[in-house]
Amino acid sequence: MKHIHMIAVCGVGMAPLAVLLKEAGYHVTGSDTAAYPPMSDVLEAAGIEILKGFDPARLEPAPDLVVVGNAVPATNVEAAAAEEAGLERMSLPEAVSDFFLNQRRSLVVAGTHGKTTTTGMLAKALQVAGLDPGYLVGGLVRDLGKLANRGSGEFFVIEGDEYDSAYFDKGPKFLHYQPSAAIVTSLEFDHADIYRDLDHVKSSFRRLAEIMPVDAPLVCCADHPDLIETLAGAGGGRILTYGSGDSGDGGDRRWVLADVRSDTRGMSARIYRSGRCEDELRVGLFGKMNLLNALAVYALCRELGIDRDAVKRALAGFRGAARRQQLLVDGDIAVVDDFAHHPTAIEATLDSLRARFPGRRLCSVFEPRSNTSRRAVFQQRFADALSRADTAVVSAVYAKPNDPLAADEMLSTERLVAELQRRGLSAWTADGPESIYERLVTELEAGDVVVCMSNASFGGLARRLAGTFGGNR
Repeated sequence: MKHIHMIAVCGVGMAPLAVLLKEAGYHVTGSDTAAYPPMSDVLEAAGIEILKGFDPARLEPAPDLVVVGNAVPATNVEAAAAEEAGLERMSLPEAVSDFFLNQRRSLVVAGTHGKTTTTGMLAKALQVAGLDPGYLVGGLVRDLGKLANRGSGEFFVIEGDEYDSAYFDKGPKFLHYQPSAAIVTSLEFDHADIYRDLDHVKSSFRRLAEIMPVDAPLVCCADHPDLIETLAGAGGGRILTYGSGDSGDGGDRRWVLADVRSDTRGMSARIYRSGRCEDELRVGLFGKMNLLNALAVYALCRELGIDRDAVKRALAGFRGAARRQQLLVDGDIAVVDDFAHHPTAIEATLDSLRARFPGRRLCSVFEPRSNTSRRAVFQQRFADALSRADTAVVSAVYAKPNDPLAADEMLSTERLVAELQRRGLSAWTADGPESIYERLVTELEAGDVVVCMSNASFGGLARRLAGTFGGNR
């Protein structure tokens, strides 16, 4: 049995790949600094042992292949030992492509925001249509029940990240995924640790379009003009725009949402194509972004000839991904766990919760932990985003030894809180999840909705609050 060792096995994408490899019959081991749900739970259920810390001795006897996560630096002792020993190694996207995408029709979901939810929607739609797709998602989608699945059908649905692939492969992950069709949900500046500016980000998405077959469907959100401008001149895929209201170019391939309505069960809208009402779309989620994600899936499935009624059923019943506006408990106080860490995503989350819980006080708790949110690049944007809540708590900027920041480069939580207070919010900052919990539980009142936003576990804060105010859902 071939032995595959994975360095940083709990990373986004790495855990799903580990499960796929285990199901394919390989012996899989993995090292990481720490493990937290849902990734740790999924790996444990698959029988994959997570070895804490890193140790070159784990490469003896030598594994057949070493897969290195993109957060692993060249100085990692296991990665350095593997390189010195001349062991075969791959990045995550290389391994996915080599083991699972050959001879499949790869459907790639890319974009700054909404990738995980949209990937889950697309995989579910193909499942309901009876097509048994393979899929790999960067988060646990409750409707799928698994992070990844090999499937037996012709399609493989994969979340395509623009982040770099590994320290020895600085190209975007999605360039490895052999797209036969793609959805691109959005394009904004992000990943400030690897991208210089918005133009640099655009160059990666342009390369995605360039590697697509000439007539391959490339479904893009026209609510992001930078995205359409970037892809339009790239050649490659056949661009199909979608969006809301009067945005976009209005071309004959244009899909538009109109007459948007919401109720206690979710949202609905009419779908127009080329100015004519074609269908009614319902989703069991809240927020404009989620409705647009569903429209993207509907549009691509129509292009691929997937049964329309099956797609609509899948979208109407879709419950979302773990830690994407995930309601943990809704008693006197509602507790929501969310992955938002970019200002646009925070705005979308808070607007969605406003629609979902009208009239209730909304408390936002934010951890600046991602490599972009830790930087001052979005100092003003974070104030704009968090001001959509009634109260705001900002955790101290998370310290990363492998990404040290000078004081003038770092997001100032003090300035952020002062600006929010100036706008009339009750706002404060604290050292971390423990300090936040101790104060927050004394300030929350019956009827409040509290949302914890971080791209990592945030010290289990959301689940701790859920346990305090009614138990997990």
